[in-house]
Amino acid sequence: MRKLILQVQLTLDGFVAGPEGQLDWMWLSGDIDPAGMEKVIALADSCDTILMGRKMTPGFVKYWESVVDNQPGSGEQPLAQRMVNMQKIVFSKTLDTMPGRNLRVENGDLGTVVQSLKQQPGKDMIAYGGATFASALISLGLVDAYYIFLNPVAIGQGLPIFKETTPLQLENHTAYKNGKMVLEYLPVRKELLPAK
Repeated sequence: MRKLILQVQLTLDGFVAGPEGQLDWMWLSGDIDPAGMEKVIALADSCDTILMGRKMTPGFVKYWESVVDNQPGSGEQPLAQRMVNMQKIVFSKTLDTMPGRNLRVENGDLGTVVQSLKQQPGKDMIAYGGATFASALISLGLVDAYYIFLNPVAIGQGLPIFKETTPLQLENHTAYKNGKMVLEYLPVRKELLPAK
């Protein structure tokens, strides 16, 4: 069975974006660590489908397609090629189509569709956020592995992805020279939790 991986950038105080969706805090820790980029690419290579929510999609598609089309010498080119070429499924209740290469819109029930996708043959699937979409995946118990890129910055207020108690088991962690850490977690199955 295919798994759904959630990969997110997170501040020390638990936010994936500022109150208005700002992401400028991600660059406060300096240059991209090459080893961190290798990890992001390896995760992308383990998957063949990106799942996204409607709000995040336009910016995501525009950014990566621009890198592919207009920045041939960019250090982000290897990742950009993957982001553009990989199949993308966008979940929306309001739109039937959206512009973007290798992109289709899904209007069905999120839980039902993702469970069906997990049964299909292929590599794993990955979601990169945004906050509302990631929260929905977490609340429905659809995430099989969390890769949290913890940034050495606190922003005071913002958009969280965890809306309820979510026990996780740490599987691995890696620290990078720029101060970021990647924390790899698996969800703790409810039957393994202590009785109340």
